[in-house]
Amino acid sequence: MGMIQIAYYLADLDGLLAECGNLHGHICPGQLLGVRMATLGCRLTGIGDPRGVDRKKLLVWVEIDRCVTDAICAVTGVRLGKRSLKYLDYGKVAATFLNLSEDLSVRIVARDESRELAETLFPEIENKKERQMLTYRKALDKELFKIERVHIELKELEMPGKPKTRLSCGVCQEGINDGREVPDALGRKICRACAFGTYYQSIP
Repeated sequence: MGMIQIAYYLADLDGLLAECGNLHGHICPGQLLGVRMATLGCRLTGIGDPRGVDRKKLLVWVEIDRCVTDAICAVTGVRLGKRSLKYLDYGKVAATFLNLSEDLSVRIVARDESRELAETLFPEIENKKERQMLTYRKALDKELFKIERVHIELKELEMPGKPKTRLSCGVCQEGINDGREVPDALGRKICRACAFGTYYQSIP
């Protein structure tokens, strides 16, 4: 895997944690794990300055809506609104980092064993949070994470930038961007809410 000189601020663990705390509201083991995951993902994909000169090169897929995701956003600058952050509701503490210019991607998964590692490395520390924080700070990358090279077939409609397509749902008439419509039995192009049901219930 490619390794590059990383920007100074990415090597400043305490500074990144402070930024994460500002974004997330507090500093916790999940934030520290996310910082480690983000800096590792950038390093392995050749992204040295994700919030600066490399900001248009990086896409990140996160697989959970927890603390680790806020940390990844704080470190890398990826955002849903910029389409540089993709969210998949897998419930896994995992993220995939893609360097667009190099077509180089890596998926990083937090090992469940890292929780047990805290008990082994620092049994003298009574506070569980403190044990985890120290472990996530000191442990080797390979002790904390499973790392795998992956390939992502990125479609044009997934790319950042202005919407590539827009049409109205054939049922509710609401606008749909970037090919998210699906065909129904009548041949209409409809939104996924009309096709599969909504997460909300309308009140008359």
